Amino acid sequence: MVKVVTTLLLVLSIMSATVSAADPVVIGAYLPMTGNVAAYGQMGWEGVSLAKKVEPEVLGRPVDLKLADTKSDKVEAANAVSRLIEKDKVVAIIGEMISGNTIAGADFAERRKIPMVSPTATNPIVTQGKKFVFRVCFIDTDQGRVAAKLALNQLRAGTAALIYDISQDYSVTLADVFKKEFIQGGGKIVSETKFKSGDRDFTPQLSSMEGTKPDVIYAPIYYTECALVAKQASEMGLRAIILAGDGVQAPELTQLGGKAVEGLYFTAHFHRDMVSNERGKKFMELYEKEFQKNLDAFTAMGADAYFIILDAIRRAGSADPVKIRDALAATKDFEGVSGKISLKPDGNAVKAMVVNKVQNGKFVYVTTINP
Repeated sequence: MVKVVTTLLLVLSIMSATVSAADPVVIGAYLPMTGNVAAYGQMGWEGVSLAKKVEPEVLGRPVDLKLADTKSDKVEAANAVSRLIEKDKVVAIIGEMISGNTIAGADFAERRKIPMVSPTATNPIVTQGKKFVFRVCFIDTDQGRVAAKLALNQLRAGTAALIYDISQDYSVTLADVFKKEFIQGGGKIVSETKFKSGDRDFTPQLSSMEGTKPDVIYAPIYYTECALVAKQASEMGLRAIILAGDGVQAPELTQLGGKAVEGLYFTAHFHRDMVSNERGKKFMELYEKEFQKNLDAFTAMGADAYFIILDAIRRAGSADPVKIRDALAATKDFEGVSGKISLKPDGNAVKAMVVNKVQNGKFVYVTTINP
């Protein structure tokens, strides 16, 4: 009888272990699927969801993706992270796409010790003082410095005008870094103007810089506002080259801006012409076949956030959030869709930066700047 009971318990134990091993690994994503920066979230989600098709399981267990819409809002972003952790029991989180919303959600993930990887949140504050928050993109201090050097050395600009969004941490940080680096390099800031998210009339700002005749206008703002700034500047006869950041790399820039954004330069995470490794080539081929359009930066970065989390889970040999966090912090030379990525213990990535240009209504690759 004892032998029978022991055997039964052993069988039940094996069955339980088998069931447990097949339990899904739940990964959350909080992205702006609606609202004023919905284009970023929609592109990011295409990347994440297609990456799951490429790698649908980890450690022999299926991956279950849970998506929460932040509605492009900071409060909604914080609530989304809370729901993913408390209700969906995620072991890791992808998101958000923009810095302000990522910061809003990151505090809760940090307190609950759930690792988070942002595809494109570039503000230095995102990871500051946190152990569980990471990103697969460069940071704005690097981006702002590169933009200033690009203006001085490649565009041969001696003067620059600034226009930025004071309600977005991303925009303010980039403008500040650019200004310091441009002046230090011998350039002169001849005009500095501000606005708030949602503004659509930039006549006052452009009028104030019109008389200064800047060589370049540095506009580290999002795609909708940048398109409008370019159109209104063109209508006023302002002929300065517009230089922007990664926030403009969305199809809506050219759709809204038309000919006015021709010749615009911007620092970025990605261009399809820079793809060189096997993961990137295979993902791009699959994406462009399935979606019938060119692979873009925010899609590639969304995919990289997913792939790098799965890589960390495999190296950790566990879906335990703390072990995933430790593996993420030890990531070195990971071959992502957007290129080679290493993650430092402070959560920041070491990776190359791309410079693109709008030409004939398309984003054209100019150069890659290595870290």
